[in-house]
Amino acid sequence: MTNPEVLFFPASEWVPNHPFLPVLVYRQVFEPTEKDRAHGFESRFFDAGWQGLWRNGVFSYQHYHVGAHEVLGIAEGKAELLIGGPEGATLEVRAGDCLVLPAGTGHMRISASEDFLVVGGYPPGQHADIETAAATPGELKIIATLPVPHSDPFHGAGGPLVALWKEASGNPD
Repeated sequence: MTNPEVLFFPASEWVPNHPFLPVLVYRQVFEPTEKDRAHGFESRFFDAGWQGLWRNGVFSYQHYHVGAHEVLGIAEGKAELLIGGPEGATLEVRAGDCLVLPAGTGHMRISASEDFLVVGGYPPGQHADIETAAATPGELKIIATLPVPHSDPFHGAGGPLVALWKEASGNPD
């Protein structure tokens, strides 16, 4: 198991980003012999207890979620994504990469190959909304207090997300 890249993003124009949880970027999580990465991501996410699984892409407009953290498994193709709002960072992702975005994190697709396919999902009890305007004070409170998942979406209960996010939240237990 490889530790993920850890990326912090401050607020960016109207996008709040998360006040203390980092974005996690896992690179090439499958063996090169994996033939059906979409099914592989779905199986891993389901086994880790993540729900609301879907297959699609990433919207071409900047948005974020208040009510859910989100996992994006890049099943096919490649893309450039803008993560962290208008002043964020451009990330190149390709089949086999996996991103975990804490609530409030801005994201959008800049460009993508024709075969770009993402498998996404959310922690148990969390539901994604699509926000395209500045967060209200109440929404900022929800983002900051949304529970840390009990399992890493790809690696399960012993995965890096749990320890990294609990440490970042100041709650190591």
